Amino acid sequence: MSTADQIWSHLPAEYAIPARAPSLPDAQFYCERLARTHYENFSVATWFLPKGLRQHFFNVYAYCRISDDLGDETGDPTASLRLLDEWEAELNACYGGNPRHPVFVALAGTVRAFEIPRQTFADLLTAFRQDQTITRYETFEDLLGYCHYSANPVGHLVLYLCGYRDAERQQLSDFTCTALQLANFWQDVSVDYKKGRIYLPLEDLKRFGVSEADISANRNTAQFREMMRFEVERARGWFERGLPLAGKVSRELAIDIELFSRGGQEILNAIERRDYAVLGRRPSISNFRKLALLARAALHKLI
Repeated sequence: MSTADQIWSHLPAEYAIPARAPSLPDAQFYCERLARTHYENFSVATWFLPKGLRQHFFNVYAYCRISDDLGDETGDPTASLRLLDEWEAELNACYGGNPRHPVFVALAGTVRAFEIPRQTFADLLTAFRQDQTITRYETFEDLLGYCHYSANPVGHLVLYLCGYRDAERQQLSDFTCTALQLANFWQDVSVDYKKGRIYLPLEDLKRFGVSEADISANRNTAQFREMMRFEVERARGWFERGLPLAGKVSRELAIDIELFSRGGQEILNAIERRDYAVLGRRPSISNFRKLALLARAALHKLI
């Protein structure tokens, strides 16, 4: 096994870059299957999209999914950095006209059809590389800088696919995507700590009298819960700032925006119902609440 093969062996075999490019239909099927089997909320969201956009969303999702896994699932920062470099080389080949990986074979048509700037895809790779070398954030502004690369490009990609390229909508999308990222961080404090990362700003730990040892030992102290109350309200403020976007896009996209925004806010509600004690037990949304969100979105589509 070559060195390159050994590095890719950290991940599912289907992720590896093949020696020859697949046909376009095979590449599109690859992206659709990855999207439908890896993220239930994405599959639900596609119900509300115009049929002509679904394959493009599958292609973009497949890129985001594998990019994320390259940075997060190897357990080896050096291997992840090497894989991300190879992945970016395929991104360059996609824009240059000769990719081999099925994701980029499928994505090439999407890029051409919607004139998506390469940098939007590349920004995500910046975040995943950052995860390999930076595991703490001193200030909330530092964390927002990370969200600029890890979350906000996803919203821009969605807007491009739906025909929106203006700065106003992108800014509103950034508010929502940053809020979703923060909600996931607050939900996954213990999960992230096991990976060696703390996304809670260190300035907030100091301000509320919380130590890293508290997080390591899953001590949901009064100080920790008070800090989490502050962080949850902070994230809610970012959701509020992004709400006007739903009124500035098509009905189909507005339904998806509402579905994801309310899902993120439900995560914050779940944290609140736990009295902000997120350490050691990850807050989650009940199936009933997920169905309620879906039913509400479906009702809006019908009327």
